[in-house]
Amino acid sequence: MTELNQQNTETEKGTILFGGSGFLGPYILENYPDIISVGRTAPPTCNRHIPVKSLENLDALKDLEFDKVIFIIGNTDHHNLEKEIVPRGEPTAFDYHLMPLVHTLEQIKNRPIKKFINFSTILIYDEHKITLPVSEHSPIDPYKNRYTISKYLGEEVCKFYEQWVPIVTVRLSNIYGPTPLKRFDLIHLLCHQLLDNGKGQVWNTKPERDFIYVEDAAHAIVKLLETDYTGILNLGTGTQTAVREIVDTLQRISGYPITDLDQPVSGPKQFRCDMTTINHLIDWKPHYSTREGVRRTYELMKSWRKVHEVGN
Repeated sequence: MTELNQQNTETEKGTILFGGSGFLGPYILENYPDIISVGRTAPPTCNRHIPVKSLENLDALKDLEFDKVIFIIGNTDHHNLEKEIVPRGEPTAFDYHLMPLVHTLEQIKNRPIKKFINFSTILIYDEHKITLPVSEHSPIDPYKNRYTISKYLGEEVCKFYEQWVPIVTVRLSNIYGPTPLKRFDLIHLLCHQLLDNGKGQVWNTKPERDFIYVEDAAHAIVKLLETDYTGILNLGTGTQTAVREIVDTLQRISGYPITDLDQPVSGPKQFRCDMTTINHLIDWKPHYSTREGVRRTYELMKSWRKVHEVGN
């Protein structure tokens, strides 16, 4: 076993992950099989899973030895979470992003935790005041909607619990990749449109965003477990890709048309993360270009669709 593999194994053995049945969690678990999954639903991987019915009671972890935590509990459907009126009985953004975090940190704060990784969003930045590339010190505007304020309050919760637990809050850029789950990011929605309808549409192809492939993000996150850093950092690629390029790539590999509706969209016209902080902390570079990642996303989702159709 190489020294690097040995270090990776030690990282995995002391690590638990909340949210292994979601989008990002399974990619971390699949690549790091000794990380233990914790939550209501078992992940689609072979990792050991400890079921807990509610994060308000983590007694199931009482006799488990762990010193690192990856916490990916939440809901990325920010379009619906931003709605002005929440139907009675429906969870709000605060239910998804705030209380689960508080319950977990309150119960583990007296354990010898070396690292706790929580997730926020680049949507928190003030699109009217940022300059490129966008650093962690750029102006923020967390009061845009329920989604961004819930993420901001999660960041503030982490600042409070840092007196007990070393916490890294990752402001995650536009993450994408193949998944059987229903997701609401641009690339995933377009792939579904093409596979379901043989055509797609986007509101506007002009914006340029920092897109990061999910597997690349997974490796960076695990590497962060071994750093001494605490506080907020950006995780993206540090590059910009126009929506037009994504549309062209998907049209070329699928053979299907995508219509540009040329409608106004929210958010900055251009965005890319300043990667200075994370580049100083870990030896990591994205493996997939946006074009390669988009191709892989579409082709894998297409192959899964065929397997499902044959199975039925």
